[in-house]
Amino acid sequence: MAEDSGEDKTEEPSSKRLEDARKKGQIARSRELNTLIMLLASATLLLMLGAKIGEGLLDIMHYSFALEREAIFDPLTLLVYLKRSALDGLLLIAPLVGAMCLAAFIGPMSLGGWNFSMDAVSPKFGKLDPIKGIPRLFGPKGFVELLKALLKVILIFSIAYVLFKGYLPELVGLNAEPVHVAIIHTIKIMAWGFLYLSSSLLLVVMLDVPYQLWTHNKELKMSKQELRDESKESDGNPEVKGRIRRLQMEMAQGRMMSEVPNADVVVTNPTHFAVALKYDPNGLGAPKVVAKGVDLIAAQIRHLATGADVPLVASPPLARALYYSTELEHEIPKGLFLAVAQVLAYVFSLKAAKAQGLKSPSLPGNIVVPEEYRQE
Repeated sequence: MAEDSGEDKTEEPSSKRLEDARKKGQIARSRELNTLIMLLASATLLLMLGAKIGEGLLDIMHYSFALEREAIFDPLTLLVYLKRSALDGLLLIAPLVGAMCLAAFIGPMSLGGWNFSMDAVSPKFGKLDPIKGIPRLFGPKGFVELLKALLKVILIFSIAYVLFKGYLPELVGLNAEPVHVAIIHTIKIMAWGFLYLSSSLLLVVMLDVPYQLWTHNKELKMSKQELRDESKESDGNPEVKGRIRRLQMEMAQGRMMSEVPNADVVVTNPTHFAVALKYDPNGLGAPKVVAKGVDLIAAQIRHLATGADVPLVASPPLARALYYSTELEHEIPKGLFLAVAQVLAYVFSLKAAKAQGLKSPSLPGNIVVPEEYRQE
């Protein structure tokens, strides 16, 4: 069956699958979105700082070409001029470089969020195999990349043609402007043209981002067998878990049985239920259930209690109420205080009578269990 072979991957990826893929660097990314953000950031900053950059270029040109005759024939002096011009040029383009670096970080994080994986940056020599690369080149991804490239070429050439026709009068008129005005004007034309060309990629991005998200989700989809295997791996083998639970129950039962000889009384059904109670008269808490059980466990509790000379008190309604209302090592609920107090008073008087050699008192016949705690 395709379902068992893992070929029919129709199920949405689990959270564990997504997390594992993220650790490996497999997250949705759009190179077109990254490129668009970088280009728009550069174009916007060029528009804002175009005049300043133009003036800076004029200053560099004036400084670099206004040389005295002696400086031209002195290599050391020319080196000083070169260093200063290079430094001024770097300072002019520093904001543009900084904006592009910032955009290079913002772009990837805008789709898929921040993620760093050594597995993603480690070399994969299998990708260098040209034989294995042929299916990728002519596969669905290669076809989509080809369509995107064609769309980008068509858009850029179309908008470039429109811009050229629109700015042609201004470009021709640059010849009649003073040099410093022409340089600033040229930078302004370049900045607006750059912005329009960059914005043309918005259409490509609007198509690429949903496609990348869909492709990423499709690649991570799982078969039903993979989901079962992952669930088994996450939750553990049911047989092992069952064995662990049995061992835990046996250990808990062993600890519970060891508390029976220290109990003050065991309230019985008298055959089906048994609940051992312990009370510290010097403490501030209520009596606690130190052991409880039904049928065979109840019989074992009664047997241990008899061997340790712990009194057995038959009160079926109270035994069932204690069994169902109170967990091990927990205090009894307030609603059972009166009934348990009657039992403990009887037990303490029984011990006192036995110690003094007197006749054993009778168990009170009016042990009342509130209706809300009764279990039939």
